[in-house]
Amino acid sequence: MQIIECVPNFSVGKCRRRLNILKKSIESINGVKLISFEGDKDHKRSVFTFIGEPKKVIEAAFQATKAAAEIIDITKHKGVHPRIGATDVIPLIPIKGVTFKECIKLANKLGKRIGTELKIPVYMYEKAAKFPKRKNLANTRKATSQPTTPDYGPKIPGTAGSTMIGVRNILVAFNVNLKSTDIEIAKTIAKEIRESSGGLKHVKALGFYLKSRKITQVSMNLTNYKTTPPLKVYKLIEKLAKNHKTNVLESELIGLAPLDSLPKDPKKSIKLVNFTPQKILNPYIK
Repeated sequence: MQIIECVPNFSVGKCRRRLNILKKSIESINGVKLISFEGDKDHKRSVFTFIGEPKKVIEAAFQATKAAAEIIDITKHKGVHPRIGATDVIPLIPIKGVTFKECIKLANKLGKRIGTELKIPVYMYEKAAKFPKRKNLANTRKATSQPTTPDYGPKIPGTAGSTMIGVRNILVAFNVNLKSTDIEIAKTIAKEIRESSGGLKHVKALGFYLKSRKITQVSMNLTNYKTTPPLKVYKLIEKLAKNHKTNVLESELIGLAPLDSLPKDPKKSIKLVNFTPQKILNPYIK
């Protein structure tokens, strides 16, 4: 059996009505298992994780993108996380019995359909990128702010904005919250730890202020958790926070993570606040 994972990010936070519409659009496809979804008020962003046979997962991703375009007007959207569309990103991850090459074909099929049927500009990134400059997700997002030609769909986006579709390895979305309201500290620490600024390998990081909680956050994607696991990043942030005369409040996972990416006692060693067995990807990839 072939199994792929899809982790689309939508530009909606805690709105229960909109989250339920997206949830139903995914669950309407028989054979697709929705295993996680959560939204954040300050990021104004939600992350859904579902798995299944490739064709069914692609259909679920299309239906969710269609639903998002109907309920989210990106021109009126406000949130601290960078985004370019109602459905900001759609990553596909091979899990069992399927290759990256096969996933790239599926990603392009999905991109073409979204561009043609939904009239949404689509940009391919990571292993599915058609241009070297669009391989990195951050670069692709920045490129869309300039007059540019998407890989699929119209050049000018509508109220649903644009969408990025990629093929990648499993990553760990990991946030560390600080006992500080100073956004410059969070931004500085993010710069100090991310790979593009000379920090840790395989770390992408941004600093945000979470207005609803009156704290700041270092928000990260760990693209190779075996080389740079959450514990390594946490310890460095802890050290840097002290240098800036503040401390770490807690950490959190967004979506699921492989068991071997985490320390033995994550609640204690990295102050992981939302850790439950349901956060572990392993039962779905065996």
